[in-house]
Amino acid sequence: MSRRKKGQDVHGWLVLDKDLHLTSTDAVTRVRRAFDARKAGHAGTLDPLATGILPIALGEATKTVAWLMEAEKSYRFTIAWGASTDTQDREGKIIATSDVRPSKTAIEEALAGFIGEIQQVPPIYSAIKVAGERAYDLARDGEVPELQARTVVLHEAHLVDMPDADHATIECRCGKGFYVRALARDLASVLGAEGHVSALRRTSVGPFHESAAITLEKLQELCHSDAASEGLLPVETALDDIPALAVTAEEAFRLRQGRGIVLLPHQVEELRSKRKPRIVSGEDMSRAALALLHGQAVAIGDARAGRFEPIRVFQLSARD
Repeated sequence: MSRRKKGQDVHGWLVLDKDLHLTSTDAVTRVRRAFDARKAGHAGTLDPLATGILPIALGEATKTVAWLMEAEKSYRFTIAWGASTDTQDREGKIIATSDVRPSKTAIEEALAGFIGEIQQVPPIYSAIKVAGERAYDLARDGEVPELQARTVVLHEAHLVDMPDADHATIECRCGKGFYVRALARDLASVLGAEGHVSALRRTSVGPFHESAAITLEKLQELCHSDAASEGLLPVETALDDIPALAVTAEEAFRLRQGRGIVLLPHQVEELRSKRKPRIVSGEDMSRAALALLHGQAVAIGDARAGRFEPIRVFQLSARD
């Protein structure tokens, strides 16, 4: 007799407001246990020293994690001037000090030089793999991993507060693979100063924002009142920027069986008009669309040559 999988069939996204010091893996474990869910995962690691938005996928929503990993992210962070650390945050070892305290004008002018597509070397204390090993593991063992610069995008960055001469708070919006700690390091270098990130908060990931986030404490309250599902967002929430294709019940049935459907001429034209470049997990997904039945996700598919072929199929009941 086969062993029954543990947990319940829970599907959707929880926008967690992660606490300080909690790891992303521990956060996923606690959310999965709160829902007694069979399957859970997160969309983008958030450092233990960071707080804020950590989208957690439950059940069928885990099939959309790769798509959300490509999403833009926003952060609010504070740089403490005067000392640089090996980790570029407040828990690292001080490696350099300086009496330089950049002015408001100097910071704003330097920030402008980072906007757009730039080359960025990740921090040595990062999850980047070097010869099969994590850079932070090598760094902790006393090695200095040589990391190559990568192309990243900083869409916008603004100085929002200078509570005193020793601190500057900045808000930014960036693309995939961007490191805020590296921006703080490089900004300090341009300013001829030393500095590190003393506080970091992620304020959004794609369609998920602080307004929809709940803390673990709030989640526990909902669980105790049997209202945990109130904290969940639909599976399709993570796919809000993918062209939508409304399908009939018969078409949804075919798609859930892994079979393609024929598109009508007006559907072909509509999907073509909304097409845009998109790479997901290294694959071209510019022709991707989301099939919906009464607003609920049925399948992510490829719209090509007058047909829609399913790539990822969602097995959701009408009320999930």
